[in-house]
Amino acid sequence: MSASSLPMNQMPPLERSPYQRLSLRMLDITGDGGVLKDVLQEGAGDLVTPDASVLVKYSGYLEHMDKPFDSNCFRKTPRLMKLGEDITLWGMELGLLSMRRGELARFLFRPAYAYGTLGCPPLIPPNSTVLFEIELLDFLDSAESDKFCALSAEQQDQFPLQKVLKVAATEREFGNYLFRQNRFYDAKVRYKQALLLLHRRSAPQAEQHLVEAAKLLVLLNLSFTYLKLERPTMALRYGEQALIIDQKNAKALFRCGQACLLMTEYQKARDFLVRAQMEQPFNHDINKELKKLASYYKDYMDKEKEMCHRMFAPGDKDSTAGENGSTHTVVV
Repeated sequence: MSASSLPMNQMPPLERSPYQRLSLRMLDITGDGGVLKDVLQEGAGDLVTPDASVLVKYSGYLEHMDKPFDSNCFRKTPRLMKLGEDITLWGMELGLLSMRRGELARFLFRPAYAYGTLGCPPLIPPNSTVLFEIELLDFLDSAESDKFCALSAEQQDQFPLQKVLKVAATEREFGNYLFRQNRFYDAKVRYKQALLLLHRRSAPQAEQHLVEAAKLLVLLNLSFTYLKLERPTMALRYGEQALIIDQKNAKALFRCGQACLLMTEYQKARDFLVRAQMEQPFNHDINKELKKLASYYKDYMDKEKEMCHRMFAPGDKDSTAGENGSTHTVVV
């Protein structure tokens, strides 16, 4: 029997290709050798759910090539991708379903789980086994949230409070992701959906603090989002609602101060920012905003004084006689 016809694990090491040698120490997660996995860094928590949206960094390599043929690692913030819709490689989808948050793994995808018998010219030759390094930054189970939000208020009331809190947290997390992408309008929609779920739900007195804590996080995010949308009146409204829940919350006081500063309501801005500073005396952002307020207020007062001076200070007058002997006064 020739060396080439032996099973791979019986082939002499020098006869094996780099990917063949690598595959010997990898886990077969499909049972047919189609998707092999090697964990480089352990993750934590639950496995990715089948309908999740995932946030991943990845790079794909062909054998005997050092540079990736595909990668999103150059992006500052990777795009959120939904399983079953945005991921085209079957092997990658199956690989992700085996991962946990924070996990970094290396995968080998055989042609049937990658680009098939045709490949993807000109980059991927026919019948190529490809290697992908994938880091799972986070995932959000959007299917559960979407289904729940589609129910009527009466149907939602049939579920336990923990379910509502979980769905609201998912909506807030989606909003956070969109916010980081500078998609502030879309983030606002997600935050408002979370707030609506929490407002709808009545809870026993013993559990009301859980609802209020969830509301507080959403209200703070809404206030910040409206600041980014340059709508300070709405930012102030949501900041003040947060203060009803926690009157000493430094973030809420800071957001309200920022909103009032944008609205040129300097006294209110100072009141909020001083209260925020009392809660967090060494907070750099709060102290910086107070300095900005002092500068804006000084400029404002200087302009007010100049305006008053122009209105009430006597000007030079040039009097000339008109044809009828009357005096015309020209103010210079």
